[in-house]
Amino acid sequence: MVRKLNITTSCWPAWLNATALLLASFVAVAALSLQTRPGLEVVAVAFPPWWSSQQIFEATASADAAIVRTTAITAILVVRPDEHDGLARLRKAGAWLTIDPQAIAGCFNIDKEI
Repeated sequence: MVRKLNITTSCWPAWLNATALLLASFVAVAALSLQTRPGLEVVAVAFPPWWSSQQIFEATASADAAIVRTTAITAILVVRPDEHDGLARLRKAGAWLTIDPQAIAGCFNIDKEI
């Protein structure tokens, strides 16, 4: 009896595994470096990108957060949340992420003076 040798081939190219690993590593490093530190009084907040400026400002106001400045991306604001449960209220108002504002200052700054 002769056995047949079954060799299965992958459904996707070999480079796709490396690309997926690279993307997962990038997301993990970004998530760890952009997270807010405890005790920050000013944070950057990311809202859904399809929201209008009015929706974003209304959501920020409903969470009792003071707007410190805007960024080049409309969906990201730098705010001072209320001291009592301010971050939780921002998330309830629709914020996706709270980010350390110093981590994004170089990327999303409107100021063109360099």
